[in-house]
Amino acid sequence: MSDPILLSGAPGSPYTRKMLALLRYRRLPYRFLLGGHGTHGDLPRPKVELLPTFYLPGASGALEAVVDSTPIIRRLEREHAGRAVVPADPALRFLDELLEDYADEWLTKAMFHYRWHYQADIDRAGTILPMWRGISAPDETLAAMKAMFSRRQIDRLYVVGSNAVTAPVIEASYRRFLVAFQDHLKVHPFLMGARPGASDFAAYGQLTQLTHFDPTPMAETLASAPRVFAWVDVVEDLSGLETGDGGWLDLATPPATLIALLQEIARTYVPVMLANARAAAAGQATVETEVEGLPWSQQTFPYQVKCVQWLRQSFVALPPAAQVTIRGLLDAGGCTPLIEAAI
Repeated sequence: MSDPILLSGAPGSPYTRKMLALLRYRRLPYRFLLGGHGTHGDLPRPKVELLPTFYLPGASGALEAVVDSTPIIRRLEREHAGRAVVPADPALRFLDELLEDYADEWLTKAMFHYRWHYQADIDRAGTILPMWRGISAPDETLAAMKAMFSRRQIDRLYVVGSNAVTAPVIEASYRRFLVAFQDHLKVHPFLMGARPGASDFAAYGQLTQLTHFDPTPMAETLASAPRVFAWVDVVEDLSGLETGDGGWLDLATPPATLIALLQEIARTYVPVMLANARAAAAGQATVETEVEGLPWSQQTFPYQVKCVQWLRQSFVALPPAAQVTIRGLLDAGGCTPLIEAAI
């Protein structure tokens, strides 16, 4: 590569961490700009300001601001050969896509909830996050930023569905995920087998915050899933991992730990994603449903409607044999409504 890939982001952004680890694994040279969009005035601004932001050549050759980690990963796969994170096998590729979306759209609820629900987590995040944007800022400036940023984030908990009623659902789901993932790591070093897929980096991104920054979920992880804690350190830099052409899971004999992970996805992510899609179709601003027998309420997310649509399109596009394989896995895991329930 003549020029490194340019991106901006922040250490407290799970999607930034997801993409940095992926770039390291794929051995793609990059230049990382710490901070938000306002700190790099000479670069184009994205239509929607999200982290990370990649600055990639457009049709004219000029740099364009690009966000959304999942399509960026696919673009990098098309433009740079070798050390792929998207499996070539169509059935495995669909499974990787589903697990990536679960991490991006459900595990992130746990990340945001823990960070802004408990006082110890609020204090740490409020203190440290502003320092990443200005390590030499005066104490009074940092104190004001802590108060402002913390208040804004706490007031946004409702957006991900975190409240007094849903808190037990989110936390129980995180604990079950930890147990299921730890069991999987006893058999395979990655979600996708002996090598990481896009889903591994998506889970890693959320877990960098849940296991290594926010004190409440960190303590939970160390107590119940130390392998998961250690896994996050391993995935930080996989540039030295040699994978060859193989190493992916064999879906002809899927491990029981994979089915257990799908069963957890079916308990939470699936009903919430479907309820969100139905609320959007009905023109409702709020999602009202039940998860684990408890009321669930959150703001309707148009983007998550697209996530369900993309997964369904991916399933329809599978060859017949791959559809049979995936349907068997989804049936075993209880996730079949995700691809066939009416919306």
